[in-house]
Amino acid sequence: MTQASKELLRFATVGSVDDGKSTLIGRLLVDTRQLFDDQLDAVVQASSKRGVGDLDLSFVTDGLRAEREQGITIDVAYRYAATPTRKFVIADCPGHIQYTRNMATGASNADLALVVLDVNQGLKEQTRRHLCIAALLGVRTVIVAANKMDVAGWEQEPFDLVVKEVHALAEQLGFENPLVIPVSALNGDNVVDASAAAGWYNGPTVLSALEQAYTGSWASSLSGARLPIQWVLRQSGGGRTYAGMVSGKTIHVGDTVSLLPANVKTTIRSITSPQGDVQEAPPGISVDVDLADDTDAGRGDLLAISPLPRVTREVLATVCWFGEQPLTTGQRLRLKHTTRSTPARISAIEGVVDISNLSIHDAGQLATNDIGVIQIHTADPIVVDEYQENRITGSFVLIDEKSNATVAAGMVGRASFL
Repeated sequence: MTQASKELLRFATVGSVDDGKSTLIGRLLVDTRQLFDDQLDAVVQASSKRGVGDLDLSFVTDGLRAEREQGITIDVAYRYAATPTRKFVIADCPGHIQYTRNMATGASNADLALVVLDVNQGLKEQTRRHLCIAALLGVRTVIVAANKMDVAGWEQEPFDLVVKEVHALAEQLGFENPLVIPVSALNGDNVVDASAAAGWYNGPTVLSALEQAYTGSWASSLSGARLPIQWVLRQSGGGRTYAGMVSGKTIHVGDTVSLLPANVKTTIRSITSPQGDVQEAPPGISVDVDLADDTDAGRGDLLAISPLPRVTREVLATVCWFGEQPLTTGQRLRLKHTTRSTPARISAIEGVVDISNLSIHDAGQLATNDIGVIQIHTADPIVVDEYQENRITGSFVLIDEKSNATVAAGMVGRASFL
């Protein structure tokens, strides 16, 4: 199979601190021979400096000096890998609660969540929080690596307890058929190669499960085709074309599209991709399109194919609040949605989510890392789908205009499990 024809799977490793996420990804990269000799040498040197033995696999992804000195993951580490059948984009997300915003960033465009947990401790609160955020972000496929089975003596009982916990939570959150795999990331059991240590397990390894997983879910959806306009390109021979990334469904030359929020109908005359003129463009591909009619479309507008999204200034949304100061009713922020940015005001806070039982409690504010349901009023109209229908046009961020910091990740609508 040629490199260009391989399917690309984007996945995020999530879970609580010290459960072995970075070690698992390090083991996956080392055992599939994805690292150059100088990269391995750098990991060996960093391991020696910290006195942790010949090779600490977590250093493969923990690239910041502070991460290596403290033995924790702080920022999302992106790594790229390939097997004979598939290419991977791997987001190794931090486990500490204070870096939850980084975890949400890593999972925002993932097809799959690879959850790593300590089989001896089960589902911790932060693991539940990460799974909740992954569900909010539209991730529907989960692979759970029940790590540190070597510490548990490869006994089946603690593994079965974890399977029961995972399936109970997955049913609440709407994950589809979660797969739980007993592994030892430290020793490599069931990561790339099958292990005889668990004679009672006959399922796939982590790598084979990743190779069989569904791809492309982050850009495809239940909605019609969408193309938020990012740039207006003036052509040398006259006229303008409109560039952006396709989401939802595939667009084709000849399709009738609506320009929103102006609600002007026109037809796609041609589509140009990085490879040249094409007859169609699937979700996840950036293109520019030529329209049959002259329009005053600009950055922030959206081309859509029926069923059309909603044009509104009032949005009910589920948000994960990252700000250091609490979010309160009446607070003014800037809302960034696809390619449009507009001033916004928090008109109401409906409640905060209790992570332990996924219920909503009345609250007057959202504290750091809280997940809540809020009402937002925007100064300009925005064109939205429900997040469950389209992860691109159903998502937004809230920005503090004084500091320019991103203080919340938002999903249009109420989460399906609330």
